[in-house]
Amino acid sequence: MRFSRVLAAAPLAVVCVLLLPYEAMSHARVATADTPAEDFGAACRVRVDGSRVTAYCHNPYPETDRVSLHVECARWWDLDTDGAAVEALPAQTVRLTGRCWKEVASAWVSHGRVS
Repeated sequence: MRFSRVLAAAPLAVVCVLLLPYEAMSHARVATADTPAEDFGAACRVRVDGSRVTAYCHNPYPETDRVSLHVECARWWDLDTDGAAVEALPAQTVRLTGRCWKEVASAWVSHGRVS
């Protein structure tokens, strides 16, 4: 009896996976001759705590990454900020901070190559 439940659930699981939208599935990025693998860009963690924003960016690659914190505030009268660019050298972790007077709507980090 249990074996029949497993057999009944298997087709349902296959149908659910096939009906997922394309964007919801994870995709592996494969480097080809036309699109080489890009070893650039610090990995950043952004944390919002009330009106304060802290981002830690670690650069595991041999090329320097110029990172900058951007903070968008929730209130119309509160000024959005774009932090100064900081160079994250190879194997270095940098800390970026920002804040709003009241609530934070969103925060993100931008990356740039050092020429």
